[in-house]
Amino acid sequence: MAIQRLDTGPRMSQAVIHGDTIYLAGQIAAPGQDVATQTQGALAQVDALLARAGSDKNHLLSATIWLADMADFAAMNEVWDAWLEGVEAPARATGEAKLATPDYKVEVIIVAAKR
Repeated sequence: MAIQRLDTGPRMSQAVIHGDTIYLAGQIAAPGQDVATQTQGALAQVDALLARAGSDKNHLLSATIWLADMADFAAMNEVWDAWLEGVEAPARATGEAKLATPDYKVEVIIVAAKR
């Protein structure tokens, strides 16, 4: 079975498609902005990558969300819940982790099925 990669660089690919499964790299956005703005930006990148890979948020299988500070959990969830409105929720885990730089407050990792 072929493996397709999107936006491949020397260290990683932004998406890997194997069969009917799409694996996204961690999506981050708007360094230095508040967690809601960063979450909106990361989810917009998820939407764009899924579209390019032949899917959308209606086909989410799982999500892993890393927060730099669990104090931002409610603010991130507000954006997440609005993004998922009308869509069946995937399996999800959220944890706290030190992200690549202190400017990042949230990172979203998605696995989805093709349409």
